[in-house]
Amino acid sequence: MKAVFKKIAIVALMLGTFTSYANEIAEVKSSYYRVEKGNYISVSDAFGEVIYSAEINNNGNLIKLFDFTQLKNGEYNVEVTKDFEIEVNTILVKNNIVSILDSNKKTIFTPVVRNEESRILVSKLALDAEKMEVEIYFEDELIHTESVEGETILNRVYKLDETLKGNYTTVIRSNDRVFVKNFRI
Repeated sequence: MKAVFKKIAIVALMLGTFTSYANEIAEVKSSYYRVEKGNYISVSDAFGEVIYSAEINNNGNLIKLFDFTQLKNGEYNVEVTKDFEIEVNTILVKNNIVSILDSNKKTIFTPVVRNEESRILVSKLALDAEKMEVEIYFEDELIHTESVEGETILNRVYKLDETLKGNYTTVIRSNDRVFVKNFRI
């Protein structure tokens, strides 16, 4: 009887070990999405209404850092804004189980705007061939507008009048978003 009990215990232990190892691997492959401290997260529902937004305080796996299981059943867009890109993912919540829909993953590259010696340097990686609308304002008055498209890297340099000291604003529209940068010369 002791031998039978011992064999059952060993089989149960082995099955438990294999099962827990298999679940761990499946979880990592299906839900691993790394975020870092200082990134910005925004979660919106199917209607586009933002239901949560904040700065991320820790490095780690998005699914483990944020408890999406408390959301109602449905699809949600999760945007993580990093240095010069925005990663957009769709998560599906069904009966308190969260999964990332990899087929809807998208990366949007944000424009980079720099002010150097009365020049505005604007660049944007446009792998999706999106057009970019650039507007430049001086003291809330539009002084230049341009539409740029058809290139994988959008680069522009705008020379400003050095004698016009004051507040400038660049407004860039791309990927159905608006990026604003204020500066002073």
